[in-house]
Amino acid sequence: MKTFIILTLFPEIFDGFLKASLVRRATKKQIIKINIVNLRFFGLGTRKQVDDRPYGGGPGMILKVDVLDNAIQSIKQKYPGAKTILLDPKGKIFSQQKAKQLAGNMQDLIIICGRYEGFDARIDKLVDEKISIGKFILNGGEVASMVIVETTARLLPNFLGKKEALENESFNENNLEHPQYTRPEIYQKMKVPKILLSGDRQKITNWQKNHMCPPQN
Repeated sequence: MKTFIILTLFPEIFDGFLKASLVRRATKKQIIKINIVNLRFFGLGTRKQVDDRPYGGGPGMILKVDVLDNAIQSIKQKYPGAKTILLDPKGKIFSQQKAKQLAGNMQDLIIICGRYEGFDARIDKLVDEKISIGKFILNGGEVASMVIVETTARLLPNFLGKKEALENESFNENNLEHPQYTRPEIYQKMKVPKILLSGDRQKITNWQKNHMCPPQN
């Protein structure tokens, strides 16, 4: 079983995600485990402080390195050998190939979600890798963490239930899936390609291969 440990200030964001059909089923079947850890538990003082003003000035607050370090070390005591991933816009862009790499071994993953104006830069030396899901800014790392968990988990054996579902899907060979159609056969003068109605499996397979689309940059 592969375990994803998500360190966040907003655990409630994950309520719906954990109840989603495939994720919930995979959790019940012990294919994956998702552990949401509240960073606030490691906050300092009676107010459980997790952030502070940056040296040199600047807008907003920065997550404190000592709080983050305490949280990471506490998690690693329970999950020794886990890989630590920091979600950071400056990190390497996440891809299907990266998901395959993360799914390719049973190493547990600690995923750290940022908030506010980011992290004390010294956290870079406390993590194994920095990942970004794209060249844009989110309010925090929670949505990005769900992208990584779902993309990685669905590559694990038995998550989808059918091997063919993985073999034929988008980005399997750096291409997007071929166009697909369903009933009605004709809708507002738009027709399903005749070859897909022919029943000739070989011709249909060739058509599908020829209509795979490369991803756009």
